[in-house]
Amino acid sequence: MDDESPGLGLNLPEQPQKTAYDTNYRVLARKYRPQTFAELIGQDAMVTTLGNAIERGRIAHAFLLTGVRGVGKTSTARLVAKALNCIGPDGQGGPTIDPCGVCEPCRAIAEGRHIDVIEMDAASHTGVDDVREIIEAVRYAAVSARYKIYIIDEVHMLSKSAFNALLKTLEEPPAHVKFLFATTEVGKVPVTVLSRCQRFDLRRIPAEKLADHFARVAKAESVEVEDEALLAIARAAEGSARDGLSILDQAIAHGHGVVTAEQVRDMLGQADRGRVRRLLETLLGGDTKATLGQLDEAHALGIEPASLFRGLMESLHAVTRVKAGAAEDLLQSVEERQAAAELAGRLGWANLHRLWQLLLKGLQDVTVAPDPHEAATMALLRLIHAAEMPDPTQLAALLAGGVVPTAGQAAREPASAPPKAKAELPADFVSFVETIERNGKQLMGVQLRDHIGLVSYAPGELALKPLRPLGPDFVRDLATAAKEATGQSWIVRLAEEGAAPSLHQQEAMAEERMRAAVLEEPSVQALIDQFPDATLESIDRKES
Repeated sequence: MDDESPGLGLNLPEQPQKTAYDTNYRVLARKYRPQTFAELIGQDAMVTTLGNAIERGRIAHAFLLTGVRGVGKTSTARLVAKALNCIGPDGQGGPTIDPCGVCEPCRAIAEGRHIDVIEMDAASHTGVDDVREIIEAVRYAAVSARYKIYIIDEVHMLSKSAFNALLKTLEEPPAHVKFLFATTEVGKVPVTVLSRCQRFDLRRIPAEKLADHFARVAKAESVEVEDEALLAIARAAEGSARDGLSILDQAIAHGHGVVTAEQVRDMLGQADRGRVRRLLETLLGGDTKATLGQLDEAHALGIEPASLFRGLMESLHAVTRVKAGAAEDLLQSVEERQAAAELAGRLGWANLHRLWQLLLKGLQDVTVAPDPHEAATMALLRLIHAAEMPDPTQLAALLAGGVVPTAGQAAREPASAPPKAKAELPADFVSFVETIERNGKQLMGVQLRDHIGLVSYAPGELALKPLRPLGPDFVRDLATAAKEATGQSWIVRLAEEGAAPSLHQQEAMAEERMRAAVLEEPSVQALIDQFPDATLESIDRKES
């Protein structure tokens, strides 16, 4: 009876044919993890220091690797483990900054199966019991390697008691033990631990190096990627090789054989750089209708308001760098550099700083508002209207120059009118008081400014309300002084009906309004945030 006889009860289902999907796919971030220090991009200073230490036999017992995500902390730790345990192709080699990659220790460490290289994730092993296991195990010599190496990732997540338990062993470990710690938040690592480690700060990888790296990966994967798409991915990676490779992986899956910049922007919800630049120029031109039209167009295309504001800030930052004379950004096109130079010539430093603060405030608004598009609309309108206002320095100068605010105006009319001929009667009460003072009646002027509220005024006639007791001859003396100053008779009467505040009170209120306007300026708010004890003081400028 054959195996397929129903009587045996061993009928097996038909086995499916193997397909290409049976092969386990490895994401690019894992597939192209650095296997040598030469492949570790952007960390030349650290590699040089490590190489010198290994060459001279000055190898620390504990290393702390810190930096933002994806810059190569864990990869560096594994490379150090290989460098310290490599025995060379002939089995006779020693520690080297260039591990061979073919000996058993190198291959076992690369594959994560070496018994003497122990990796622990502190995020899931935070307790003191986990550290006690390490303390117990370090007493025993390495099984097959030169050094027993402990790699603890995200070490800052260990509990306080776990750190305390580790301190003594970390300070005086056996000669055959090395500790390699990695963390993204070095500020959370106790100082007592930091003092026992040799620290390496891994830098963010420059965008141009990331773009070159991604181009090599794309070529190895036989995928065509536009140069502009590579630059867009490098910018979005923010210095992280792993993040960039993940984005590239997604872009390859998103595309159809060719990865374009437009596909990358659509995938990431980013705004086109040309679109952002045109929006910034429209904003600076004060065209409200066109600005809102471009914003609505971006919204219809699915561009996130937060991404749009980040793009505006990036463009403004480029303009500021050009104005400051910084080196050219190699990731910018010639068109972008020319546009930045043109705007840098048009905008002053005060405007640049104010625009940055307003964009930063707008970005905060769109990230917390229930409707980000509405918040973006209000933020851009605020930016357009604020662009018409003088900067705080100009406001302070206007205030010091003795100007009186009027509703709806950023600049104000001067309070001191030029002297009038005596045959020409003052047009308003302020001019009347100034005319009295110019005629040598300063004491009378003080009374009119500080102790009087105006009820009504017409050339040749005025009604006043005393706010403080006045002398019995005040009305007669004022009428005489007015006739002497203008050459014509005046009717002066005192009234009890409602009067305006005194001129002194009006000046104080105007100064307070101006003070409030200055304090509301984003650039001034930023200064106060940086210097909480700072105060805003007025400076009286007197003619010599």
